[in-house]
Amino acid sequence: MFKRMLSAFGVGGPSVDTVLDSPHAAPGQVITGQVRIQGGSGDAHIDQVVLSLVTRVEVEHGDHEFAGVSEFLRVQVAQGVRVAANQPLAVPFQLPIPWETPITAVGGHQLPGMTVGVRTELVIAGAPDKGDLDPVVVSPLPSQDRVLDAFGQLGFQFRSADVEAGRIHGVHQELGFYQEIEFFPPSQYAGRLNQVELTFVTSPHELVVVLEADKRGGLFSSGGDSFGRFHASHQDAQHTDWASAINGWLAQVVERGGHSAFGNPAFGGQQGHPQQGYPQHGYDQHGHHGYGHHERRGPGVGGVVAGAAAGVVGGMVLGEVLEDAFEDGGEDFASEE
Repeated sequence: MFKRMLSAFGVGGPSVDTVLDSPHAAPGQVITGQVRIQGGSGDAHIDQVVLSLVTRVEVEHGDHEFAGVSEFLRVQVAQGVRVAANQPLAVPFQLPIPWETPITAVGGHQLPGMTVGVRTELVIAGAPDKGDLDPVVVSPLPSQDRVLDAFGQLGFQFRSADVEAGRIHGVHQELGFYQEIEFFPPSQYAGRLNQVELTFVTSPHELVVVLEADKRGGLFSSGGDSFGRFHASHQDAQHTDWASAINGWLAQVVERGGHSAFGNPAFGGQQGHPQQGYPQHGYDQHGHHGYGHHERRGPGVGGVVAGAAAGVVGGMVLGEVLEDAFEDGGEDFASEE
């Protein structure tokens, strides 16, 4: 993004600039680029060149919540690098994007609150020297995009997004956090649901969609959170009528009432058997033979995100947003892997 002097060498030392071939990626892809080191006034020796992927994560501790920067991938791309005085040196790299990496852009628009970056670290005489920080724009996979399109078709309105530290019970995760995308419910559920949260847990072979609905309590009914979980291969997910599936689940949530996460099949309760076409509330949905291919593609959630992003991001440069988010985020901590 821009050159930074390596503080370990002081004035006249080498500088580093990490350049991505493209800042755009999707989960499961590989990004490539070069770590470009410009020699200073004298020869220099760098023990290791390390790249990592980082994101901002919210951590709950008791009644308090704080933000930190989570490093969720770390790769050594070179070691024992000698940089000659006043000479350039390029270190090429390939960096895999984990399947559970948070989505940071939808429909070509930045998702407010989401930041993922490549951090460059050079280890000199045993001490790390953090150099560059470059933003990565992570777009949804086609399977994830189908689900997001369904939210737009149903009339959901984007509320916020964040990354939460922790694990979802009953769902295999490689990383120690998960992304939550929050929506205001469609008009037909206004007054009955406060919000609906969407989480993707993705692997090379499967897309898991976890939904959480916050139901409002009434005079003769109780409120509470309800959970649902859908499983599908990436191929099947692209041919699923997600709008019907999600709408059917919401109708069941409103009809049946709220349930806590404990004892719910999506969060560790007993497995149930889905009905044809719609999953039972909180049950796994294996296979989608009851779903037809949904040909009509509405505006999706991209336009909704664009409106929200305009009010939050404005004209700021993505790199500046990334830097501000990480610098204000407090301490670093590693993700469980």
